[in-house]
Amino acid sequence: MKIRMQLAAALAAFALTAGYAYAQSSPNLSHAELKKMVKSAKTADDYASLASYYRWRQAELKEQARTELAKWDWRSLYTTYHAEKYPNPMDASRNYAQYLTYQAQQMSRKSAYYQNLAESAQR
Repeated sequence: MKIRMQLAAALAAFALTAGYAYAQSSPNLSHAELKKMVKSAKTADDYASLASYYRWRQAELKEQARTELAKWDWRSLYTTYHAEKYPNPMDASRNYAQYLTYQAQQMSRKSAYYQNLAESAQR
């Protein structure tokens, strides 16, 4: 029990410091600002900044998926089937990790699309 609490405290401290450092480099775009950027993009720099945003978002989603997979791994160790509820926490973590991975793939596609537009606009 004591080891679990120490491990949880260490992970929480690491998550807070890593999250703070990661948040410093994140572009702060709301959904409305992103839609406006997409509509008004005409130059290679605009397309490159959109590609950069989607690459950042992809990395963020991959990191969230990695965290959920770690939760899934942990939760799969402590399953009890005598009072199972659906969806159980293990399945919920796995499903959310799969969803985040799918979203990361979508961001990768969008990034590649805008990168190609930026390269063709420079010619």
